[in-house]
Amino acid sequence: MGKEIDLLVNYPKAKRNVEGRGAEKTEADRALARQFGKDFFDGDRRNGYGGFNYFSRFWQPVIPTFQEHFGLTSASSVLDIGCAKGFMMHDLAELIPGITVKGLDVSSYAIENAMEDMKPHVQVADARSLPFADNSFDVVISITTIHNLNREDCAKALQEIERVSKGQAFITVDAYRDEEEKARMYAWNLTAQTIMHVDEWKAFFDEVGYTGDYFWFIP
Repeated sequence: MGKEIDLLVNYPKAKRNVEGRGAEKTEADRALARQFGKDFFDGDRRNGYGGFNYFSRFWQPVIPTFQEHFGLTSASSVLDIGCAKGFMMHDLAELIPGITVKGLDVSSYAIENAMEDMKPHVQVADARSLPFADNSFDVVISITTIHNLNREDCAKALQEIERVSKGQAFITVDAYRDEEEKARMYAWNLTAQTIMHVDEWKAFFDEVGYTGDYFWFIP
């Protein structure tokens, strides 16, 4: 198994009103969010992002961390699972000229509304069955995505990451370390179907054979 490492340490931290969001959210809101359509990305804030737009200040500070950790160069290839509109891919391509970037997302809305320069490199696809050959990418990255699947399908997604990567990967998943964090996590959550204690996640990675690096999303 890989290591627990926060490769998003330089991603801007948002101030979150977790209690307020938890009080506002209904199961109908969560059901709508899990369709990952316009309502989730560019609809009302209660159903998702409330407007999913590109800002360089989010991913550009993170790319150097990825670059150093994985040794990324113009000859590298990276797959982004859950790429949405391709924001991270765009910044990878801009900051490491020549790098090969590919992305996929289950949301046809996100792919249709991807950044123009990334449209040739993204596609609608399912993380449980990646449309790529074995060992296709030097690095596979998936940020707050695979936990949107149930436990069985989450295992399949992790095994697919293993299959298409050449040995390097990084994921983040919804998790908690104590009862207080667990309560906040469930209040905040809109789309995740698999949420576990960090130790349960580590055991799960070992069980399914995921050997990449990982970290947690904890509001």
